[in-house]
Amino acid sequence: MTTQTTAPETPGTPAASTPTGLIGIPTPIGRALATGGGILTVVSTFMSWTWTAAFPGDLTVYGYPGGLQVLVLIGGALTTLFGLAGYGIKGLRHLVPAGGDAALRFAALASFATAWYTVIAISDELGGLVNLDPGGFLVAIATLAALIGSLALPFQHPEPDPIDPDDSDWEKFKNKAAHKRDTIKAAFAAGSPRPVGKLPAYVEILIIAGVLALSLLVFTYGIGTEYDELFIGFLITAGFGFAALNKSGLVAQATQITARHQNITVIGAFVAAALFPFTQTDDQYATLGVYILIFATVALGLNIVVGLAGLLDLGYVAFLGVGAYAAALVSGSPSSPFHVHFPFWAAVLVGALASLVFGVVIGAPTLRLRGDYLAIVTLGFGEIFRITANNLDGTSGPSLTNGSNGISSIPNLKILGWDLGAPHDILGFTIGRFANYFLLMLIITAVVVLVFRRSGDSRIGRAWVAIREDETAALAMGINGFKVKLIAFAVGASLAGLAGTVQAHVTYTVTPEQYQFAGPIPPNSAFLLAAVVLGGMGTIGGPLIGASLLYLIPNKLQFLGDYQLFAFGLALILLMRFRPEGLVANRRRQLEFHEEAEAPTVLSTTGA
Repeated sequence: MTTQTTAPETPGTPAASTPTGLIGIPTPIGRALATGGGILTVVSTFMSWTWTAAFPGDLTVYGYPGGLQVLVLIGGALTTLFGLAGYGIKGLRHLVPAGGDAALRFAALASFATAWYTVIAISDELGGLVNLDPGGFLVAIATLAALIGSLALPFQHPEPDPIDPDDSDWEKFKNKAAHKRDTIKAAFAAGSPRPVGKLPAYVEILIIAGVLALSLLVFTYGIGTEYDELFIGFLITAGFGFAALNKSGLVAQATQITARHQNITVIGAFVAAALFPFTQTDDQYATLGVYILIFATVALGLNIVVGLAGLLDLGYVAFLGVGAYAAALVSGSPSSPFHVHFPFWAAVLVGALASLVFGVVIGAPTLRLRGDYLAIVTLGFGEIFRITANNLDGTSGPSLTNGSNGISSIPNLKILGWDLGAPHDILGFTIGRFANYFLLMLIITAVVVLVFRRSGDSRIGRAWVAIREDETAALAMGINGFKVKLIAFAVGASLAGLAGTVQAHVTYTVTPEQYQFAGPIPPNSAFLLAAVVLGGMGTIGGPLIGASLLYLIPNKLQFLGDYQLFAFGLALILLMRFRPEGLVANRRRQLEFHEEAEAPTVLSTTGA
């Protein structure tokens, strides 16, 4: 039985209208259609979708989903669960603490988009619909039915209370709070499940472990996709699936639990990341993993400058280059004019200190500027560094960087007798070269995260936030703006140089072309800034997730060729339109971009 709930009536105002869906199908029929479509979608994944194995993934097997069928199975299962939860089935209502109609729509959209993409791809690559088996037709019909049914479910944003212009500010505040309280009470009275309170500590820790295990599984699956069609299907399912979980309220609950156990969450995240090399049979995907970590670590360093201090730096990749060149010059490369071979700890210090010095030298005369002027100066510094490194070839300038040929043949690192360039057997697993560097880079990432957390919670960190929010007001309160911004610039530069020391040994060669403002493959300044903004400025997880996506997606979508940047730009526009605060945003930025987040956005609930 479906119960329609509207906002409580205010004296003197008309009753709120009954919420309706996007199409005119009655709500009970729509819910049944969506749930039944989800069940049929799951059934169809155990059938053959095409008669030939020429399409990647071998979708010809009955009784065993493969390739894109697995992704459609996940979408269909979510659709079914959210649909059944809408009937008030005991045990499933906890899956939708924030209401299940919006979650059901996104789950149905995930299975529909992935299934129809697969059907169209089969028809296009194999030469028509004749290549579809009954399972292919069934999944197309079932996912379409589920989507249509989900669009019939009601949803409505709350109408604000009319405000009397003669009321005082205190009376307006009381009226708004009373309306919000009455709305929540009405939603709960209709059968909507109450938010889950604080659980026992061991239960919450188990939930955190489950979330981290799921994250590792999703990341491993995404990075290990073997063909283009599967990766595109993975993006579709993961995107809409995450939106469904977010709308259901599960993401918010998981966020609250992790916030209560921050230290356990951070340690667990690094343990889960350390297990990634053990999930790989060779170095093929561990290679992507180590580059993602380098990119993510540099993005987290930039987050101090942009996310905490609010300084728009468009040449940050130059500090990565300074650290890489400094380490390469003292690490025993035959191309180095110094002919010295420092141990790893000394090379790390040289790279970090060189970037720190350059950060202070560049920041001291330029940080008195603000806004666009500072951005232009930092952009110029990035280009000047690349051009200077290109000219220090012994012809146009002193012989230092070997010009466009760069510093080559950089030897592998050896730490305490452990050669990172050679494979090693650990607990029966063979860890290759890139897996070794992945684990080393993970340690450096942990150091950067520690620095970010400690500095963000310190007195300096609060001063950075004050400068970011309103520099004039911060200066009026006695904060030394120039000193605070210079510290942010220096800390961010040194963290980039720290990552650059590992990058130099991973790539074997350091060249000026690796450190541009923009390019098709990161790291570059444009992608670093995009990773911070899209991931979530001022957070730890945001830049790490944003950098991972922005490095992985271009590598997996190289078949798009010239259309790659077009697809990237389109994705940026959509994300900025629907989630301008970033993928992982703090409460302050969410309220800045979504004022309606203070009140419930769904007034129609379902009850038994």
